[in-house]
Amino acid sequence: MRLTVLRGSLTAAAIMTLAGLASVQAATPPAQPADGAGGVGDRKATVTKRLLGRGTASTYAFYAAGAAPETGRPVAIVLHGWGAVNPQSYGGWIDHLARQGWLILYPRFQEVNRTRPADAAAIAESLVKAALAEIATDGEAKPDLGRVAMIGHLAGAPLAMDLAAAAKAQGLPVPKLIFAVMPGGIASGPKSRGIALTDLSAINPATLIVTMVGDKDTRAADLAAKRLLREASAVPLERKLFVRALSDDHGFPALTATLAAPAGVDTAYDGGAIKPGPEPKDATKPPPFRWSADMALSGEQQTLVSQINLARVDALDYLGFWKTFDLAAAAAFAGSDATALKNNPRLADMERWSDGWPVKRLAVETPRPTPAAQGRTPP
Repeated sequence: MRLTVLRGSLTAAAIMTLAGLASVQAATPPAQPADGAGGVGDRKATVTKRLLGRGTASTYAFYAAGAAPETGRPVAIVLHGWGAVNPQSYGGWIDHLARQGWLILYPRFQEVNRTRPADAAAIAESLVKAALAEIATDGEAKPDLGRVAMIGHLAGAPLAMDLAAAAKAQGLPVPKLIFAVMPGGIASGPKSRGIALTDLSAINPATLIVTMVGDKDTRAADLAAKRLLREASAVPLERKLFVRALSDDHGFPALTATLAAPAGVDTAYDGGAIKPGPEPKDATKPPPFRWSADMALSGEQQTLVSQINLARVDALDYLGFWKTFDLAAAAAFAGSDATALKNNPRLADMERWSDGWPVKRLAVETPRPTPAAQGRTPP
């Protein structure tokens, strides 16, 4: 009996030892490149953090301190997922963009549990317009309105499409690139909850549109991504791209392409620490608040926001989402199309685990044309 117990103890100890050795020796993900697409950028830069506007009608602005280049800074308008209003949730990506020379605008288009999804597009439009007007003559911010890109995550993706469709009519700069990541939150009808899509055929045909999803929780994001590409009907297929990030558990920590994966918390970008200016004395009082049920976060949305607020930066970020955006922006600003972007060998490559095993590559597709036999746009 004692011998059996002793053997069992030794077996358990051996298993635990081997498991410990395996975890110690597990392959690690590739490190972030020092420079270039997806790279760290200027490590020494101090990032300026401002809150433009007053009260709740405000936009966060981020850019490297010091005089801007003579040509100005390219502008990235970041539209967050529903409920993820604090820029620290995307702080890793914002920091990357700022150190790469971008001016980042993060409009706070939602007051949690007080804003209707149907009103989000109009709020975002007014905030971006006001922010650009406020920093138009700022020598350090210096937005280059000829190089504007929109990044939208989850509900921010259809918002980015709506803003691009309305840009010319609303006096906003027309974006050269729309980067729609894990799109969702689209209203299924005029009376349903969600972001209502406007006429996306109004998007400038010269726009480059890239939608990007992950292989976890795929169906909803896939359908939404392909719908956005389809309804931007004035943009030719050669200016559209569908990209999928693949999860990979070859090493530790594993890379998991969930809906929250594009987020990456950096508390250095906590919006609560960025103080607004004082309210003007002649500020008009807001209209009386009227609550409606669609203002409240659903249980699913609350869970997703919690996941976003816990997301860490990993190789899926800097070699997947960030690198894809960087390469797409370079192509869009140079006048290239999605075919040239797809043929760039750097786009799909995710480098290697520390043991030399390749990380699963991005899957890159050109959207298929809608068959003429269908006769109408699918719902």
